[in-house]
Order: sequence, then structure tokens, then C-alpha cells
Amino acid sequence: MPSQNIKFFNPFITSKRKNDIIVTVITANDFDTWSNAQTPVLQLLIAEQGFKGKSGEILISRDEAGKTNTIIAGSSDSASFSDGSKIHDAIKNTFSEDSLKKTSFSIESNDLDKQQLERLHIGWALAIYKFSFYKKDKENKHAALCLSSNIDKKRIQTYVEGVCFIRDLVNIPANDMGPDELEAATKTLTKHHKVKLKVIKDNDLTDQNFPMIYEVGKASPRRPRLLDFTWGDEKNPKVTLVGKGVCFDTGGLDIKPSQFMLTMKKDMGGSAHVLGLAHMIMSLNLPIRLRVLIPAVENSIAGNAYRPSDIINSRKGITVEVGNTDAEGRLVLADALTYACEEKPELLIDFATLTGAARIALGYDIPAMFSNNDETAHSIQKLSATDDVDDAVWHLPLWKPYRKELDSPIADISSTGVGRAGATNAALFLQEFIDNDIEWLHMDVFSWEQNGKTGRPKGGADTGMRAIFAFLEERYGE
Repeated sequence: MPSQNIKFFNPFITSKRKNDIIVTVITANDFDTWSNAQTPVLQLLIAEQGFKGKSGEILISRDEAGKTNTIIAGSSDSASFSDGSKIHDAIKNTFSEDSLKKTSFSIESNDLDKQQLERLHIGWALAIYKFSFYKKDKENKHAALCLSSNIDKKRIQTYVEGVCFIRDLVNIPANDMGPDELEAATKTLTKHHKVKLKVIKDNDLTDQNFPMIYEVGKASPRRPRLLDFTWGDEKNPKVTLVGKGVCFDTGGLDIKPSQFMLTMKKDMGGSAHVLGLAHMIMSLNLPIRLRVLIPAVENSIAGNAYRPSDIINSRKGITVEVGNTDAEGRLVLADALTYACEEKPELLIDFATLTGAARIALGYDIPAMFSNNDETAHSIQKLSATDDVDDAVWHLPLWKPYRKELDSPIADISSTGVGRAGATNAALFLQEFIDNDIEWLHMDVFSWEQNGKTGRPKGGADTGMRAIFAFLEERYGE
């Protein structure tokens, strides 16, 4: 079963092969200076190959026997993750498959700093990723990269592992990624980091007062549960991550149109994000007391499925009128967020593939971010656009005047309300379950690459995870 065979993706090699080729990276701004300093023979080669040092361009130099001995690769001035991916793809597409199996590559540059070199290594590795669990031919043609000695190897490997762990979890289809399998994948992570996973399952959810998690998941034979683990020194600041784990979303009795159901295996993308983020935090030993909570359910249709207009209770004691059974994610999150608040964390962050409205507002690539601390949100948005992060998020408002649109005449609150600001209304609903004295961030993410880009294949994708990790590292890192 794929979920039980997930491994942390690490495509780097630790020692150079007999045939190792150095890839020297030149930025576009430095091209003229570099080119003018080369020998007449190399300048002729530059002219013949039309090499301008642009991102994605490579210049191949050969010895007298015709064998490649050096490669010059172009890069943008920032040396971004995408530049690393483009360099990999250009080399992969130039060499035969047999040659790639015998050759390793090493990246060097006199003009780039350590952070830029690390970005190129990460981008190279992300371009290698291929989801082939179900392919008869699992061969992955790629250019093998040997990690340079003057960079942080642990950091680079962890970064790639975290991103690709998200990709794998989201890409696995729902027949192999239900609540049981999501629990198994979480155990893979917790065992790796030697922490204990606690599971509250099925009828125990009602016995232990998680009524909304149970209500959403009760119609599926794949029983609902809450996954819970903690890591780190108790003396460190408490940071809790909550991830929406709806392993498949039919929409319930408010059934989705078929074209929108095609990608609903990704509706557990929030849980994948918190697991990838947790892996990075634990691997790099960030000095926090980390807790992870994942309500894992399948929103199915059966005779006992919850209905639109039902009124259900919550762990918080707030009664909720169900406006639409396809707005199930906010219900399971609400119980988990209430539970998280009981421990009084310093910071509470949730990730969820929550609303189509966020995609209408911001498109596929940019997650919507909400917070009860505007200063924190503004700093994250600014940080997310930097070269080291390159994972833009956008702060949307928790606009209090819209709260009245969630009023219900027969319950404490409606799950959907009547307003048109769907992403904000969903966030306002969640805020009802957050204690006022707890700093909270809500990430409404897509968790999917719609079209496919260099280093970012179509399918499961991290959206916002790197931005939040950079923020946590900036706030808590030593």
C-alpha cells in the first residue's frame, strides 16, 4: 500500500561518480564580465552556442576527445529555486539516459553566496521529483547532484524531504489515502522522529467530545479520527499546527459536480502541509514545543450522513446550523482548534484546502492568509516574497462587519452564512472557536499545481508551507 511505503525523498548523492562534471553558474548580470575574461576559444564557443547566461541556458565545453568536461549554466541574479530546476532540466535533456547513470554533477560559483547555492541545490532536487507509485516503469531519468561541501547539507535535504512529503501524500488517490492510511503516513513521520502518536477514533470521538469531527466522518465506512502528537522541550514556546485531513470530499448530500470532485483527493492537503512543516521543524530542531492535530475524515454519502439544515453541537459548546455539507472542513477544524486552545499555545496555525473563494480571489498559487494579529500577517507576507522563501502568501481581512452574515435564527452560528466573501466568512467562522488571547494564523491553501512548472510538476504541491517555516525560524530560531 503506497501510504505505508512513503519514504523521505532524497535524490542527492554523497560521493562523486567516476565521471563528475562541474557546473559553473553565471548570473545574467555577471555574464559580460565573465565572458570577456575567457579564452578566445571559449569565447568562440559562447558565440556559436548563443550562450547569454540566461536562466535555463547551458554551455557545454568538451575536451580534445570530445568528452564533456565542464558546463556553464545561466541563472537569474537571485539564483532562485526555479533556476536550479531549470539547470537540472537543461542538463537532463542534453545527456542520454546511459550517460546520466554514469555521471554526477557538482555546482560551483565564485559569484553566489551560500544561500544562493543552497537554493540552486534545492531547485535541482525538486525538479527530479516524480510521482511514480502506480507506474509500471518507475525509472526516473535525472541528473544526479553531489552536494557541495560548503553548504548546509542537512538543511537542503530536510527542505526537499518536507516539500516532497507533501507532494506524495496529496498525489496518492483516495482509495489508498483514507483516514487509516493518513494515520499510517503520520506514523511514518512520528516513528522517524521518535515521538508517540495518539489517535482518538470513531465512537471515542463522541465520548471525548469531538462531535463535529464525528458528524462529518460518520457516513463513511472509513472511520473518522483525530491524530495528535507532540515534540520538543516543554520549556520552549508552544506552537500548535492543525491540518484539515478530509481524505476525500464528495460534498456530502450537497454533492459536488463531477468536474470538481476530480481533485478532491487533495482535500487532505492541509494535513499534508502540517506534516511536511512538522518534519522540517523537528529535523532542524527548531526550539519550540510543537503539537500537531489532524482531524482525519472522509465526507461521504450514506443514509446516516449529516444533512444541510442539521444543527450540531461542537466541542466549544457552540451550536452550528449546517448551511452546506460541502463546507465540512471548517467543522472538523473547529473542534480541533478548540482542543488546541485548551493547551494555551503561544501560536496556533491551521492549514486547510478550505474555500474556492480564496482561489477566485488569489488564483491557484497564492494561499489566502488570515490572522488575528495584523502585524504578524504583514511580516509573513513580506517574508514570503523574498528570494530565500519564494512562496508568496497574501493577507486577507477578518472583516468583523461580515460576522453578522453568519448569524442563524435557530442556532448560535451558521456554518456558511449568506455573504459573498466566502474565504473571509470561513475564517470568521473558525475565529469563533479561537480563544481571544491566542495568536492565530489560518492558511487557506490550494495544495495543488494546476498546470505544471519547472521544478513543480502538476499535482500535489506545497503552497504556503515554506513561508510559514521561514516565519517560525525567524521568530524562534537560535
